[in-house]
Amino acid sequence: MNKTDLIEHIAHNADISKAAAARTLDATIAAVKSTLKKGGTISLVGFGTFSVNKRAARTGRNLALAKQSKSRPPRCPSSPQAKHSRMR
Repeated sequence: MNKTDLIEHIAHNADISKAAAARTLDATIAAVKSTLKKGGTISLVGFGTFSVNKRAARTGRNLALAKQSKSRPPRCPSSPQAKHSRMR
């Protein structure tokens, strides 16, 4: 399912226009992004939890100059599924 399919599904099930469904979906995605950017977590009961995990920094190497450099530790979004929604 892509974004257009999701908008159509929301519009049909909520009895609203596609434009209103698109605005709703965009607002939801923006709220998730801004909360994760601030380092927060979002928990949707029955769906899952969205959070940001910090990974360890790694040492990279420039092969042309034969120099090593340390990269910043990346922050990666994570969203494990709710236990009862996992496919078995």
